[in-house]
Amino acid sequence: MSQKNGQWSSKLGFILASAGAAIGLGAIWKLPYVTGQSGGGAFFLIFVLFTLLIGLPMLLSEYILGRGTQSEAVTAYKKVVPTKQGWAWIGRMGVLGCFLLLTFYSVVGGWIFIYSGLGVTGSVINPTVNPSDLFGNIIGTPWITLLGLVLFTLANVVVISLGVQNGIEKANKWMMPLLFLMFVVLVVRALTLDGAMEGVKFFLWPDFTHITGKALLEALGQSFFGLAVGFSCLVTYSSYLKKDVSLPNSARSVVMLTVLVSFFAGLAIFPVVFAFDLEPTAGPGLLFMVLPTAFSQMPFGEVFLAMFLLLFLFATLTSSFSLYEIIVAAFIEKWHMSRTSLTMLLGVVVFIAAIPSALSSSLLADVSIFGKTIFDATDFLVSNLMLPLGNLLIAIFIAYVVDKEFVKKELLMGSQMGQGFFTTYRWLMLIVVPLVIIVVLLNMLLQF
Repeated sequence: MSQKNGQWSSKLGFILASAGAAIGLGAIWKLPYVTGQSGGGAFFLIFVLFTLLIGLPMLLSEYILGRGTQSEAVTAYKKVVPTKQGWAWIGRMGVLGCFLLLTFYSVVGGWIFIYSGLGVTGSVINPTVNPSDLFGNIIGTPWITLLGLVLFTLANVVVISLGVQNGIEKANKWMMPLLFLMFVVLVVRALTLDGAMEGVKFFLWPDFTHITGKALLEALGQSFFGLAVGFSCLVTYSSYLKKDVSLPNSARSVVMLTVLVSFFAGLAIFPVVFAFDLEPTAGPGLLFMVLPTAFSQMPFGEVFLAMFLLLFLFATLTSSFSLYEIIVAAFIEKWHMSRTSLTMLLGVVVFIAAIPSALSSSLLADVSIFGKTIFDATDFLVSNLMLPLGNLLIAIFIAYVVDKEFVKKELLMGSQMGQGFFTTYRWLMLIVVPLVIIVVLLNMLLQF
């Protein structure tokens, strides 16, 4: 591993950073509205099962490659199978995927930055402002979306330029506990509302009559999308990990934290939605349009909405740190530039590349790619095509190409787990995980 990138100072730092990479738009924004559209409790239960059976093995696979080679994503694939250099394209695709993901993820992050500022000043909940009109004005006004994009990009550049321990690790050690603390406060407040138990029942009581084939596929996709696996971000993160750290224990902690945040998100949102007779199937607008309406009808609603928006901002930032880091780490190895210079350069390039997506609801609203806006087309390419493909290639690589003894040694090193755990992991990677990912990928292609 290049010493330019450093190491995590502790196992906790690594776990919080990995959890931060996973907990973002998927867990807090997408999962609640997809759960609402797919019948509630049954969908959440299936999501949890797939996270354990599919997401956890994929998470372990990226950890094995990163910690085993002590190298960033591109170099890791070269090192683990030196005679088959073509597999390094998995790492290169991950770097490209992270860059493309940042071009629209940063736009949403900018919206959240703007909303957080308005929430703190009490401007989101206003009797004279319709939440739907406010959201439309924010995404439809070029200078506002670009300002948000600048702020979100600067926040990432500052943290990533400080390095692994002083930047990413320290930021996550503050942000992740605050995220959980704010979630607890919001959940307690939501559960004390009149009618809140109807929302709890909807979210947790499994009613399988609403589960369709599409809902199953959504749950499968969410299980590995929600853990940030597929673009080799966690290959890079785990390359900064010491050899005496247990990979199974670390992966288990990250999965538990991710599922817990998803659970908290449901308990913070659905009781509020049902308490005020709102629609749980509202889709992506649930956060920006429905929740402000709900919070406006409760005592101290401005305070709780501001907390929720700040929480969402923290989660979005901790995820974007991992996207920046995989790119920075790859090019530090290749170009031998200083971390600060490279991060600043990357920030400028990401900002410029994200401008078309930022203007997709305003100046470039009439520009379409296969019937989609630039923002939606980029989202579809990354989320529905590149990410499932990345997961499939990593699964095939770790199960059928990498030496079995290397995998076993790294998986069990520093762990109390034995042969039985390795055997279970290997059979999941050989058969179950690739088949499930192929089903998800084919479904996404059929929807195109």
